[in-house]
Amino acid sequence: MSDQSAIVTPSTPPPAPTGPPPKMTTRGRTAAPTDSANSKSSDFPEYEYFGLPGPRGYPPMTEFLDIWDVDMMKGPDQSNKMQHHTRLYHSDYLIVRRGQEFEVKITFSRPYNPAEDKFAVEFVIGSSPQYSKGTYCPVYPTKDHQSYWGGHITHTSDNIITMSITPAANSIVGKYSMYVAVLTPFGIRRTRKDRSRDLYILFNPWVADDAVFLNDETERQECVMNELGIIYHGSYDDIAERDWNYGQFNYGVLDACLFIMDKAGMPITNRRDPIKVARVASAMLNSQDENGVLVGSWSGDYTYGVAPTSWTGSTEILLTYATSKMPVRFAQCWVFAAVFNTFLRCLGMPSRVVTNYFSAHDNDGNLKTDIILDENGSIDRTRTKDSVWNYHCWNECYMTRPDLPPGFGGWQAVDATPQETSDGLYRCGPASVKAIKNGEVCYPFDAPFVFAEVNSDVVFYSRSRDGTMVLVKVNTSHVGRKILTKSPGDTSRRDITDQYKFTEGTTEERIALEKAEKFGCTRENSDLPQADVDILLPTLEVRMGDDFELSVSFVNRSNQHRTVEAYISGTVIYYTGVTREEFLFETPTMAVGPQSSVQELVTIESKSYMKSLVEQANLHFIISGKIKETDQIVTAMKTVNLRTPKLIVKVSGTAKVNEEMMATVEFTNPFSFSLDGVYIRMEGPGIMAPKHKYYSLIPGGASLTWTEYFTPLREGTTRVMASLDCPALRYVNGQAPVTIEP
Repeated sequence: MSDQSAIVTPSTPPPAPTGPPPKMTTRGRTAAPTDSANSKSSDFPEYEYFGLPGPRGYPPMTEFLDIWDVDMMKGPDQSNKMQHHTRLYHSDYLIVRRGQEFEVKITFSRPYNPAEDKFAVEFVIGSSPQYSKGTYCPVYPTKDHQSYWGGHITHTSDNIITMSITPAANSIVGKYSMYVAVLTPFGIRRTRKDRSRDLYILFNPWVADDAVFLNDETERQECVMNELGIIYHGSYDDIAERDWNYGQFNYGVLDACLFIMDKAGMPITNRRDPIKVARVASAMLNSQDENGVLVGSWSGDYTYGVAPTSWTGSTEILLTYATSKMPVRFAQCWVFAAVFNTFLRCLGMPSRVVTNYFSAHDNDGNLKTDIILDENGSIDRTRTKDSVWNYHCWNECYMTRPDLPPGFGGWQAVDATPQETSDGLYRCGPASVKAIKNGEVCYPFDAPFVFAEVNSDVVFYSRSRDGTMVLVKVNTSHVGRKILTKSPGDTSRRDITDQYKFTEGTTEERIALEKAEKFGCTRENSDLPQADVDILLPTLEVRMGDDFELSVSFVNRSNQHRTVEAYISGTVIYYTGVTREEFLFETPTMAVGPQSSVQELVTIESKSYMKSLVEQANLHFIISGKIKETDQIVTAMKTVNLRTPKLIVKVSGTAKVNEEMMATVEFTNPFSFSLDGVYIRMEGPGIMAPKHKYYSLIPGGASLTWTEYFTPLREGTTRVMASLDCPALRYVNGQAPVTIEP
């Protein structure tokens, strides 16, 4: 009996729990957890009885039709992989593309009788397969009983049938388990789970009903099937190339790509949509969120990883990530783009790497890159914070855009380099290239950012001593000077600038810019009088370590005498346009007669720039000044890419499949100083897995030779590519073509 007179007093609350908090679950919110891991699968029961067991248990099913064997017809030279363009995948599993039929052979315990026997081939993906979500896909052999995957028997021989199966053109992309189930009066009897019967389903650019359909066989061969990439760098008037092994068919790469989507927690049901796949991958290819694939670094210190300039292909990166489950160090824009390209092509999405020369990084929605000058026309480096990348690489992938108005499908820009957040994650795209060209930047995803990368103006301000800023010059043609990608079918470059922007000064360009402004992209519209003095800089080819001369021409287009108080500045820069150190500053006064020109010759010694040189060896010159008679500001900019030495790569031996061959890399240190901590990497699509060697010291003038034996796995034309990298010398590459006979 309770004591009604007792008084309840408060007590001290219990201490907070120690240790890590429990993992959050969906209990109480959903009936089952979200199915977001392709690596997890459910085990279907071998026997699925109808009703409850009798006194003696369930009746035996041995007298009914039984399955003895299932042949997936997965050999590289069999019809499935040949017709689905998947024979190059180094995999023991069947790999097919959605929307296109493939065949399997089923051996029963006796001849199949359509009138009496009923069976289905079942395909399941994920841990909670459901018919309504497309994660459980039964396929029936009769016309009167079909699901959204089609099926019919094409051949019968004794107790063996050949069944044709056509996955829906919008099937989920990933790895499926396969069962054969026989219906009996007492229940369903199905095959046991057998990993050898698993199959992969990919996007299909060869089928018109697929969202990634690309109606051009030459483009398909290049943007889906080609493993050999060429990535452009340097500057728009001094274009450089480097080879890259995308390796989308290499062993383990397909599983690594599926793991990336698993790591992102991407729902299985979203993996049928190329828009969602590309957007998730754009975030997952960098490590800023969710511990994605690659760690970006532009610091120059790569002690705890591999320098971005050292990589020669995507395979080592993706396999390392899938094995370690940790981000791989390090990457810069072309590495992000190259590995992203491997991901897209591996899953069957047409894709390519593009390079934009003079690429603006805009983070506030305007179309201006500001450069601050002092009253005399000299650049104020303390207050100039904006920069223009010498080049920037991103990707394009081909798909329909049912979420946009008609006409905005086709090539979509996607970018995995972490620059700005989009919906809370570091990612960019897919953004319709057609929408970008036409200024329709209101459409998802991230079109304003890409539009600014190719359309920003470089705006010069003069800052007085009291802090007043006066607009003095607008350069509307510097950014987005040239946009390149590899041509399909050969090794030449393809200029696709006209796919992103109209010709400068045309009516179409003006209309596109006006549209973009209506959607929030602000730009500088001031109409400034043009200065009557031009500054011209030549294109230079300079080897790293050489002295050279810079010729600056001042051209007077007026009929009067002009005096220019000039400032010539030279800096070592990162390829992102960020200044490392100034090594040159001169202040000549140039007197120029009417309708004439004068030159200022500046001698630059290697010792002035070599000590502060950073990767990619870029020197940036800005010439600015004030015209004394008119107070107008004149400017000119030039980036000089110093030429690095080359690796010599040679291939010898009998160029046949399964015949041993030899690749040799040769290098001579051309400098008077030693190279420390040197890594050399070498690989070749279809012929050589990634390999590397380390040399602690290469003295000045010394040479090295590295020989590696390899055995080609398949026929065709390919390349052995190599790179040399060390803190004092980056971006040294070489390659040798080779044609392997059957």
